[in-house]
Amino acid sequence: MVELRADGQRVLVTAGASGIGRAIVEALLDAGARIHVCDVDAAVLASFRQSFAGVGATRADVADEADVDRLFAEVEERLGGLDVLVNNAGIAGPTAAVEEITPADWRRCIEVDLTGQFLCARRAVPMLKQAGGGAIVNMSSAAGRLGYAYRTPYAAAKYGVIGFTESLAKELGPFNITVNAILPGIVQGPRIERVIRARAEQLGLSYEEMERRYLEKVSLRRMVTAQEVATMVLYLVSPLGRGVSGQSLGVCGNVETL
Repeated sequence: MVELRADGQRVLVTAGASGIGRAIVEALLDAGARIHVCDVDAAVLASFRQSFAGVGATRADVADEADVDRLFAEVEERLGGLDVLVNNAGIAGPTAAVEEITPADWRRCIEVDLTGQFLCARRAVPMLKQAGGGAIVNMSSAAGRLGYAYRTPYAAAKYGVIGFTESLAKELGPFNITVNAILPGIVQGPRIERVIRARAEQLGLSYEEMERRYLEKVSLRRMVTAQEVATMVLYLVSPLGRGVSGQSLGVCGNVETL
């Protein structure tokens, strides 16, 4: 019987030192993968290195081309190739009315959440082709299928990830490379707490009322966990997921609207 395993697979997880990225690393390590991570936060990366001594870790900003080039040189040196790219890095971007968003904040959100995936994919694809195939998993969001008031840069970037994913799936399928997007919803943790707090301030509501409004838009009426997102990544890169490509897979409890 085919198992949910990733034995021997060489995997790069961007923004892998905390949050969803760290949960992905833990799930793939438990499944037998060899991992390299990057993160832009030096303090978080230092903590990660202490907990995962055998995992390669590079400080890199995925929106910086030189950083990405250096990252992939280190991946090549440490892993000797690549079988899986998990494009997890992303930022929330500003929470504001469109006329209040600065062009700099807009650009930074697009550069990290969308351009960063392109910069990593363009370096990963030759390595995946050399390996005879592999998988790319791009992190989008429920905001990649639903309009999101006061979060226009984030939603625009995450919609872009869907188009990028579907296009790459068509381009890379003949090379035995699957490409899929995962669309998390409201994921437990400090990041969503910051998002809810910012949205509450924008609308003049309490944190508790804003959280209640968020959850009543989710069919399951609960947040999902980083581990649930990580399990979907593991499925897609395992032998069980080799027939899945070009898909946008929600791990969100069915967010109905934002």
